[in-house]
Amino acid sequence: MMTTATTDERALAELQREHGPALFHFLLGLTFGDRQRAEDLLQETLVRAWQHPEAFDAPYESMRPWLFTVARRLAIDARRSRQARPTEVSDAVLESAPARDDTAAAAVHSLDVREAVRTLSPEHRAVLVQIYFRGLSVGETAQVLGIPPGTVKSRSYYALRLLSRTLPGYSSRSSTSSSASRDTASTTST
Repeated sequence: MMTTATTDERALAELQREHGPALFHFLLGLTFGDRQRAEDLLQETLVRAWQHPEAFDAPYESMRPWLFTVARRLAIDARRSRQARPTEVSDAVLESAPARDDTAAAAVHSLDVREAVRTLSPEHRAVLVQIYFRGLSVGETAQVLGIPPGTVKSRSYYALRLLSRTLPGYSSRSSTSSSASRDTASTTST
């Protein structure tokens, strides 16, 4: 088994006391005042000094140039890695984000609607397809189907009433009010 040489803990503690504050202020500038990142980079720089005892034997008067070079490279690498991945999202952002609809529930609801529409007469189904699925107004639906606008309104009203009885969770009150508001809107647009 191969052992790796590490720096003596006393030498490392002395190195931190002597160069730590200056190194921290240097890193604080490189991280644009982000104290947490500066502290993390300082710790990583000292870990590198601990892992490389040969740096202590180099012909330097001081370890400061070596430490600052390692710290600068670590800061550059950290910035590059943050730019390469998406930004982190805090819990507050996630809590305030709207919840996505359940796609399974939407698919089941869609199948329920399709099945209920299939139970309608061809005349009622044709009116609903034009108004609700194709987005046409009452006047446009009347032109497409070749029937008077009043017949379109009547058929859509009765079709929605029939659907309210067959669709789970669909109240007749909401169908009447949405039908009435839709009729009013389409009458003013024609």
